[in-house]
Amino acid sequence: MTDITDTSRDESRPGAPMNASEARDWFVREVLPLEADLMQFLHRNWRNKSDIADLRQDIYVRVFETAKREIPARPRHFVFTVARNLLIDRVRRERIIPFDAVADADALFLAPDAPERTLIARDELRRLRAALDRLAPRQSEAVMLRRVEGLTGREIATRMGISEAAVSKLIDNGIRALADILYSDPEDKRNWA
Repeated sequence: MTDITDTSRDESRPGAPMNASEARDWFVREVLPLEADLMQFLHRNWRNKSDIADLRQDIYVRVFETAKREIPARPRHFVFTVARNLLIDRVRRERIIPFDAVADADALFLAPDAPERTLIARDELRRLRAALDRLAPRQSEAVMLRRVEGLTGREIATRMGISEAAVSKLIDNGIRALADILYSDPEDKRNWA
């Protein structure tokens, strides 16, 4: 009796490479049923609704390309990790990074492997936002234009309609005020009242 070994592989076995046809079948079976949840996630976490369809397609491309190399062990987790990472990449690529770039930054930046670090970073971002809100409006604007948007002193002066010297003074005073707000001793703050 001749032993015939089945050389086909188990498509559901995580970590196994796939050809394009197998990847397509896996994608239809495992990923497409997640579309409603994925769209809900994107609508909840991205403010510019006109980008949602493009984001979904970019996520699908990344998932499909990865699946051809290796089957993800947990497809749902993998799809949403890809989605979260894509949104983070989009925010990072922007020259201007507004604080409200995402609708729910807390949900987007959840890092299951580092919850303490995530909580600390989230708290620091809230503290910075609150400190910026306490600055004089012109100081806050100058600091944001310089430190967040990365504009030069000349560009800020043009945008704000003031001299470069005035911009420099606003930024210097704004940074000092932020440092005082964020890093001064709580006892000192009570004595100010």
